[in-house]
Amino acid sequence: MPYFNDPLLTESGEQVCQRFGIFPPETDPMPNLVEPSNFPDAPDILGNVEKVEHPRIKTIESYLDAGWVNAQNGTWLRPEANALLCKIVDSLPEPWGLCVFDAWRPLDLQAELFNAAYKDPILPEGFVSPANREPRLCPPHLSGGTVDCSFTLHGIPLGLGTGFDDFTDLAAADALETKKSIDRDLRRWLYWSMTEAGFVVLNCEWWHFEYGTRRWGAIRGNDPLFGPAEIGD
Repeated sequence: MPYFNDPLLTESGEQVCQRFGIFPPETDPMPNLVEPSNFPDAPDILGNVEKVEHPRIKTIESYLDAGWVNAQNGTWLRPEANALLCKIVDSLPEPWGLCVFDAWRPLDLQAELFNAAYKDPILPEGFVSPANREPRLCPPHLSGGTVDCSFTLHGIPLGLGTGFDDFTDLAAADALETKKSIDRDLRRWLYWSMTEAGFVVLNCEWWHFEYGTRRWGAIRGNDPLFGPAEIGD
């Protein structure tokens, strides 16, 4: 069976920063993160995604490489979300960059991941969204407005206290806030870099950011911008 949380995808942010003697800037603490109780409906309009291609964004086809049946080639986002991501990476000082573990997902892959994750009866809700086929209840990744990302340093993808798809309490965006560490500072920097550009974070996953989705609408007090998306011609 394919797997989550491949330890080979990233190296410890703490260790890589110490290796190169390069450290993240000091930023403000994260605010109190509260998951919305209700999400507005997504628009019932099918949109298109475009390929993520930028010299300082390392794309990692994590699900394809792990052997998930419905994984697709390439890394795809809505043009609006892709433009914001490029703006963020352009603002980072060299030799920092970004890596993307996952972005747009087809609905069949969403169902495959959800069913595998929730074979574990004690896994809390929220780590993987159900594959709802109703456009107004569009899952975040199907919208093309969601990106799973981290920093790179000299091109090395960084795990910020955990790896990608770690389904433990330590993966919560603010889980490191109470203890000073390089990984805490990296998480803060990633959070502020993404949210100041317009994204919102998923509380239980430090790497998961959304723009234009139903969660984004609930947190920002806006109507969602995106319903389901597909790869255009």
